[in-house]
Amino acid sequence: MTTVTESSPRGDLILLICFAAFVLAGPIILQPFGAGYPDLLQKFAIYGLFAMGFNILFGLTGYLSFGHAAFLGVGSYTAVWTFKLLSMNPIPAIILATLLGGAFAALIGYISLRRSGIYFSILTLAFAQMCYNLAYSVLTPITNGETGLQLTQSDPRVLDVAFGRDYGAVLPSSDLFGIDMTGYPGFYFCGVILIICFYISMRIFRSPFGMMLRAVKSNQNRMNYTGLNTRPYALTAFVISGMYAGLAGGLLAVTDPLAGAERMQWTASGEVVLMTILGGSGTLLGPVLGAGLIKYFENIFSAFNDQILAAVFGFLPDGLRDVLVSLSALFVGEGWHLTLGVLFMVIVIFLPGGLMEGFSRLRRLIVTRTGRNGDAAAPQAAE
Repeated sequence: MTTVTESSPRGDLILLICFAAFVLAGPIILQPFGAGYPDLLQKFAIYGLFAMGFNILFGLTGYLSFGHAAFLGVGSYTAVWTFKLLSMNPIPAIILATLLGGAFAALIGYISLRRSGIYFSILTLAFAQMCYNLAYSVLTPITNGETGLQLTQSDPRVLDVAFGRDYGAVLPSSDLFGIDMTGYPGFYFCGVILIICFYISMRIFRSPFGMMLRAVKSNQNRMNYTGLNTRPYALTAFVISGMYAGLAGGLLAVTDPLAGAERMQWTASGEVVLMTILGGSGTLLGPVLGAGLIKYFENIFSAFNDQILAAVFGFLPDGLRDVLVSLSALFVGEGWHLTLGVLFMVIVIFLPGGLMEGFSRLRRLIVTRTGRNGDAAAPQAAE
């Protein structure tokens, strides 16, 4: 009898269907957790896509990049310029954002991949900071500096004009053939793209190319000794990862048509690294889970204040309530980073494989206990 495993075609199909169902039903599933509103759902989808692309590089090849925020920023600027010059339809914007993100990644990767290990990481970090400083100051005519690139009523938008689209005196927003890309339509647009990119990522993981990338991570020196040049494989992974980041940046501009240099800062690159490690690098679902967890902490935990905590502990005596409110306030609100740091330490120490390792251990425990109960019940049934 054939068993369904994660790497079997049937297992992959089930995984894809479950993932798609969860994404599409996200507003209903996450509503009880206070995360069912469109803006946060859009962030879940976009940053999940960003982390998924980063995982193709880091999870498969082991190359740790601290410069992926540069491609996120390039994608955002490209999308906004597409809105300004061509059309408010998001399709051309995300296509150009993806292509330009990949082209920029090819340039940076070609130089950075001449080194490995910490030297590669430092090179990518240096490139990202260079891009941030250029966008913030030198390239102000293109990026609008610290103010950020925004839409104006005087933008040409030649394709919209050619097809008779007139926005009048209203500042336009992105729309997909008349469907406004805000609220839940914007989330479902991002969600469908997330599902498509998840399928592409799955095919990469299961392909011979993916196996080659794992071999690069396992023992690159041994592969080089055999005469195999591993750099083209690593560069291809870097470019694909950059295209995912460019697409994510384009989607950020689709849901909110503006772009700023802060998206290129090193903190954004560090955030995607944290997302991937928390969820589980080298796994399909891990980066998406990690991105959702961090964005949930950032948007939900950071909104807690003393009044909300006092209402939560309102059933306790005043003295005990005040103590618990004071202690809890250290971990929520402005202190949500402390909670995230503690969680990160716990996962790194006890679950080096991230949340996905925890789920795998839990599944094995359940299967083991179920098997034991079945073995114990079998003799009784025989009696």
